[in-house]
Amino acid sequence: MRAGSLFREVFGGEPDGVWLAPGRANLMGEHTDYNDGFVLPFALGQGVTAAAARNPDRSGAGKRRLTLCSRQQPDDPVEVDLDGLAPGRVTGWAAYPAGVAWALEAAGHRVPGACIAIDSDVPAGAGLSSSAALECATALALTSLGGLDVPRAELVTIARRAENEFAGVPTGIMDQSASLLCRAGHALLLDCRSLQSAQVPFEPAAAGAGLLLINTRARHELSDGEYGQRRAECEEAARRLGIPSLRDLTGLADTGSLADPVLRRRVRHVFTDNQRVLEVVALLRAPSGASADTYREIGRLLAQAHASLRDDFEVSWPEADAAVEAAVAAGAYGARMIGGGFGGSVLALVPATAGGAIRDAVTAAFARHGWTAPEFLDSVPSDSARQVSG
Repeated sequence: MRAGSLFREVFGGEPDGVWLAPGRANLMGEHTDYNDGFVLPFALGQGVTAAAARNPDRSGAGKRRLTLCSRQQPDDPVEVDLDGLAPGRVTGWAAYPAGVAWALEAAGHRVPGACIAIDSDVPAGAGLSSSAALECATALALTSLGGLDVPRAELVTIARRAENEFAGVPTGIMDQSASLLCRAGHALLLDCRSLQSAQVPFEPAAAGAGLLLINTRARHELSDGEYGQRRAECEEAARRLGIPSLRDLTGLADTGSLADPVLRRRVRHVFTDNQRVLEVVALLRAPSGASADTYREIGRLLAQAHASLRDDFEVSWPEADAAVEAAVAAGAYGARMIGGGFGGSVLALVPATAGGAIRDAVTAAFARHGWTAPEFLDSVPSDSARQVSG
């Protein structure tokens, strides 16, 4: 990525530093995070870089400005006045980094004016948390430039608040947690109620397996109404069941009082996906966690999760269903849609020797439907956000 060169092109000088925040894929636990449940994401090798330098006020008026540019958004740089910044005053892609500055200030951390150049190799709209990576890269840049000592756990909540309250996207806390807390060779078990997390060994290559991300190119937008509708349905189901959240459900037998069949399906997905997270963790932590048999079993759980997201939560889309079907038929251990749904990517767990055949099979399936060819990304569980230069 070329955030540093973009900084020089736009701002005419050298950045004080460059920070990288990864995107994420979620092995198991979809739409469970905002229900206080469990998730199991891992960080990608792909991410967002932010090259940044302090932007001192030369007018003598004491104004602090955030000046933002992005290689993926070739418009003129966006100027943001940090004093009086509030939700609704910045729109579009710049709302995410501006929201981080706003949320840092709201948490009592005064940020300096800054020039920030953004570059990314996370496909936008692919359900790989490019927005959270943008927030987390910005958070590290601003806190470093300002000499602010903010613990990672607090940065997670600040970045989430930026997305929820400033950008207006009602996501849970998984994406920011993955970008800021993951470790290479591990998945992150996150309890979204307590925010306690644990590193779970996850190295598919040691078992002769691999992770293949399939960007279906069906664009995914969390700011539309469907995602928010699912969240509202879960909250309504919990209210009718008399529990704080669906995390508190002890069994599906407890849902008998729900007359609405749609709400029953939503609850069934959340409950069973929470259980699948814990099953995958137990498999990976077992003495045989690095065996091919373990990954076959995880593949079976991936298939269950996709069926649940498709049928009970109703957030899958035709390209995802076709990609899952083709990948499994060509030898994948299992595959499922990931992210909020309605577009984005599929995660396939594959034998290392079968990757080429699976790519060919998915590409052929898309061609038969007349769809744009999918994009494939090999994925390795990687490190969390960090400074990479300066």
